[in-house]
Order: sequence, then C-alpha cells, then structure tokens
Amino acid sequence: MKIKFILAVFSAIWLALIIRVFSLAVESNTYYTQLSHNNTIKSEKIAPVRGEIVDRNNKPIAINKLGFKIQLRPHLLSKKNKTIFDEEIDTIVSLIPNINRDKLVKNYKKKDSYYNHNFIDIIDFISYKDIIPVYSTLILRENIKVVPAPKRFYPYGEIGAHIVGYVSRANKKDIIKDKTLELIGYTGKTGVEKYYNSYLQGEAGSREVKVNANNREIEELSYQSALEDTKLTLSIDIELQKYIATFFKNKAGAVVVMDMNGSILSAGSYPEYDLNTFVSGISHKMWNKLSNNLDKPFTNKLINGLYPPGSTIKTGLGLLYITTDISPYWTVECNASMPLGKRVFRCWKTRGHKKTGIKKAIRESCDDYFYKGSLKLGIKKMSEGLSRYGLGKKTGVDLPNEFIGTVPSREWKRKKYNQPWYMGETVNTSIGQGDFLTTPMQIAQFTALMATGKLPTPHLAKMIGDKPYINTFKEVLNDKELKQLPLIQKAMYEVCNHPKGTATNYLRTKVKIAGKTGTAQVVGILQDIEKRELEHEMEYYTRSHAWFTTYGPYKNPQYVVMVMVEHGGHGGAAAGKIVSGIYNKLSELGYIKK
Repeated sequence: MKIKFILAVFSAIWLALIIRVFSLAVESNTYYTQLSHNNTIKSEKIAPVRGEIVDRNNKPIAINKLGFKIQLRPHLLSKKNKTIFDEEIDTIVSLIPNINRDKLVKNYKKKDSYYNHNFIDIIDFISYKDIIPVYSTLILRENIKVVPAPKRFYPYGEIGAHIVGYVSRANKKDIIKDKTLELIGYTGKTGVEKYYNSYLQGEAGSREVKVNANNREIEELSYQSALEDTKLTLSIDIELQKYIATFFKNKAGAVVVMDMNGSILSAGSYPEYDLNTFVSGISHKMWNKLSNNLDKPFTNKLINGLYPPGSTIKTGLGLLYITTDISPYWTVECNASMPLGKRVFRCWKTRGHKKTGIKKAIRESCDDYFYKGSLKLGIKKMSEGLSRYGLGKKTGVDLPNEFIGTVPSREWKRKKYNQPWYMGETVNTSIGQGDFLTTPMQIAQFTALMATGKLPTPHLAKMIGDKPYINTFKEVLNDKELKQLPLIQKAMYEVCNHPKGTATNYLRTKVKIAGKTGTAQVVGILQDIEKRELEHEMEYYTRSHAWFTTYGPYKNPQYVVMVMVEHGGHGGAAAGKIVSGIYNKLSELGYIKK
C-alpha cells in the first residue's frame, strides 16, 4: 500500500513537471518571443513642431525659435557609473555659461529610474548661437545627446496678447487629457494658442530602432515623420493692432474692429502683458506685479470682462419698442426725472430733453424715453428681445472660456436670488444698468446686427492650414423689425453727425459713420443727491465706463469699431478720438472702400 502511495506521489510530481516544461517551451513561446523583441527593438515617439501663427498679411505672430535640448543617458547614478555622471555634468557646465550644476543634477534625478531607458532632458532649451560653439564637442560624447528643441516666441511681445495667447508647460491635468503632451511638454494656455491647440501642436511621429544589451542603437528599422507645419492664419492686421495699442497707454479697456462677416481685424484687451514671459515660466516678482494690478491685465476683457452696457443697448431696445407695443411716432415729455413709487429716475440731462421721439431719444440718449417705454413694454418682452439679439449668450468667437453676461428678467432673478422682480428694475434695465452685464465682444456683434440686420459669428481665424474659415450668420430679426431698422440706423447716424448728437463734437473721421455712445455707472447715485459729481471730479475707480460702438461707412456698412474705456466717463469724450483714429487708419490701409 505504501509503495503504491509513493509511486502515485512520484507520478504526480513528474506529471506536474512535464506540464510546466510544456507550458514554458510551447505555450509561453509567443510571450517570450515578444519579450525578446521588446528587449531588442525600441520604439520612440517623435515630437511634432508646433505650427506658426501669422496675421492676415502673413506677418509672424507666434513662431518657433531654433534651439536645442541636452539629454543624458539614464542609469548613471549607480556606484559603478557615478564617476561618469559627474564627468558628463562637469563637461556640460564648463562648456555652457550660466548653467546651474545643481539644477542639472536635480532635473536628472527627477526622471531617472530603473524602468526608464530613454535619455533624460537636463536642459530644456539652449539657443542656436549658444550651442554652435560647443556642439561638436558634446555630440562626440556617447552619454550625451543634443536634440533639436524649438521654443515658442512672440515677436510682437505684448501686442494682441489676449487674442494670441501663449504656450506654457503642460501640467498633469493637461497630460491626462492629451497624452501627446507628455512628449511635447508644452500646451496652449490662453487665446487662440489654446482654442486651436490640438491643431497647432500637430501629431507625433514614431521610429523603431534595434538596440543591443547595453541599450545602444544598432539599426533604424522604421521611421514615420510627425504631422506638423500646421499653420494658422488670423484675420487680424498686426500693424493695426500696434496702432490701436498706442491709444491705451495708461488706460484700461477693450477694442474690437470687425467686418460685417464677423472677421476680426483687430481686438485688444488693455492693459496687455509680454507673452514671452510665460513660455519658460514667469518670475514670482513679475507674477505679483501683474496679478496685483487693479486694471486686471490677466483678464481677457473682450470675452471675460462683464460690464453694464449703458446706453449702447438703446438702439436694440428702441427697435423692440417701435415693433412691439409702441408706435414709431410715440413721444414723451422729458422733464429730466420720472417718479416711480418712492424713487425718482433721472435723465442725464438736468434740464430734460422736452418732447422726444425714438430718433431723438437715441441721438441725444434720452433716458426718460426709455424709462417710460420700458413700463409700456415690460421686462418679459425686453429680455426676450435683447436675448434674441445676441445679448446674454456666447457670441461663438474662437477664444476659450467665453462668458455669457446677464440680461435680467423675472425668471433669472427668481432662479439666482429667489426674489420677486420690481418695476424699478425694469426701468434700470432700459438704460443698460442694474444687473445688466455684457462683454465688449457681445456689443460689437450687437452693433453689426444694428448695421446689417444679421448677427454674425465673430472669429479670429482666417485660414486653418489651407482651409478658409467659413463665416456664419443668424437671422434674428422679424419682417417688422427689418422694416423699421432704417429708422434706428438713421438715429445712429445722427449720434455721430447731428449738431446735438452725443458723439458729434468728438469725431474727426474721414468717413461718415453711425454709432451709439454709452456711459455705464460703476457706483449708484443716492436719491438725496441733487447735483451729481462730474466724472473728472470723482475717484478714478468710481468713474463710469465709457462705451462708443459704431459702424461705417454709414451708407455702405463695412466695419464695426467698438471701443470701451474703463472709468473713462462719457462715451464720446473718452472714446471719440480713438474711434476717429481707427477709422482713419482703416482708410489709410485701404480697408474701407467708399
């Protein structure tokens, strides 16, 4: 019995051994063949070169500066290789001035591991002129690699900063979203650099090489080049952009110059900042200086600045009045104030405008006309109509993180504050105050609607590679509104040309234009104050924002020019000179054809 048991155990052990040998010799053959292949064949990804950005005249706005990065072979920190490591580091430091040895060692240690068999970046970028004198010495050392590594460069510095945007180091969150960034290292952070990032960065290439036991390349087996040369052509004119920036020295605000198809010829948010400071990393001192600036240079005011639109919306609201519940011939007697409950709503003109109809109300910006009209029309029709005209919605411009603003309504207030709506809020809304908030880009789009009857989608791209950007429009006006629109346009013409127009005295343009001024209060006026302080007497940051939005030429609308000066006071006075300069420059550059 014992002998049978021993034989059974012995047979079982041998059977197990035979099965294991079979598994290793036959079934695992594929696995070990692949493992052997991986040990001898190494795959590498090839980083694409980021596409350049140019203006409409092919002038470079964002390019790649020619340079190199220096890499060191992995696994040199072991006791056996420590001497080699120190020698290579010392060689690099001796050949290249202003290189911090401790930083090189830190960069290497951060990425060196048992599992990493790729050369390690220890210097991310060194310029062409600095590498050329030492290039031949470095490439003769087998533990060092000198690899082409372009660096983003913005030739115009701060000009157009908020529309161009910048690239900077990709963080972990960026890399999780796009694994290619692990290879490239940089990604678009703001502006069109971010909006068109996936296109601009291209696609990685690849190569397969045969290596020996020491991880040295023996032969290149395959090569697939990266997809690059992804050029982006913008519709902006960088020379016009430079010219407009001169008007905003020591001023804050925003400008949009856009054709009637939505192509943006120039757009600026001021103050600006030098984009090149962000490519390699901004200093704490510079960061604190910019972030503590009360004029908010980091905010893209074009799409993220929210401001009361003031009287700029009176054109659209006037169109709603005369096409809904109010006759185009309806008039009010403006006596400079309108009592409502316990409040008195005042017109900006202390003596009043007397008898006022729609055309005069827009031309001279009579608040009383719009107060009384709003009580006839009601907030529901006002908010629905203004929303239909594009306010309180994204314009669709090709910039990231656009804000929508606010067109107040009963539903909006109930949802946001769970509070009832009051008639005084309807009155405030009628002159673009209260909770009413818009972006400069929305006002530019809104002005194009008043000029042509169509709502275009603003855009900065002109060509994406060799494909033109396709313009899109929305038909938002009904037949009655289209029929009455010329009356509003005539009133806008008189704003800029009639002796009593709110902008006439501040314009010196070579072309006839139409427009609307706006003075948007930053602080409220107490009821018991009979005489308001003049804007220039007020503390700077309590002064009103100055709007002036226009289109021209009047008889053949070609361009919208929208200017907003923060704390500028009266729209015409603060922005008239800027608007005049822009139209005259457009004529000089041949953009406006009379």
